[in-house]
Amino acid sequence: MNSETVIKDTSANPAPLGLTGFGLTTILLNIHNAGFYPNNSMILGMGIFVGGIAQIIAGILESKKNNTFGLTAFIAYGSFWLSLVAIWALPRLGIADKADETAMGFYLVIWGLFTFGMFIGTLRLNRALQVVFGSLVILFGLLAIGDFSHSATIKVIAGYEGILCGLSAFYAAIAQVLNEIYGRVVLPLGPVARK
Repeated sequence: MNSETVIKDTSANPAPLGLTGFGLTTILLNIHNAGFYPNNSMILGMGIFVGGIAQIIAGILESKKNNTFGLTAFIAYGSFWLSLVAIWALPRLGIADKADETAMGFYLVIWGLFTFGMFIGTLRLNRALQVVFGSLVILFGLLAIGDFSHSATIKVIAGYEGILCGLSAFYAAIAQVLNEIYGRVVLPLGPVARK
């Protein structure tokens, strides 16, 4: 007689944590990009702990959910934030030369390409994630153009677009939390594409 044991996954959904880490840090960095305050220790601290570590934790937890998309997105973007802080901090510590705008432009292009691939994946997911990833593709594109062209105006425009991108991720996080708590749709995430 062959009997199977079924283990029910009762662990919490880690996606709101990852989206919060991404969203809040993206909002604060892009308020800086829009020209409201300088790049400072607040952004570095958020980049390390909220944008970086919190997203990586969420990505690791997504592996328990058998969610390759969530694992890849949260660990990759958590690593993005940690690498960005390192890019800023290493020259200040005298460990490496400062990256010039051309190098940063290519850095942003590569992240934009990765994000475009992930955006294609969201076409099988809900509308809220499509907005997050679509607006992030645009953000990386604007930031790269701003660096390659040395245009402060484009970087400011990117800042405002980045604030919207971060707000969309924050919305997706809060919607998932509230919808779960209330057991109904409090904040819609949009239709899920049929598989």
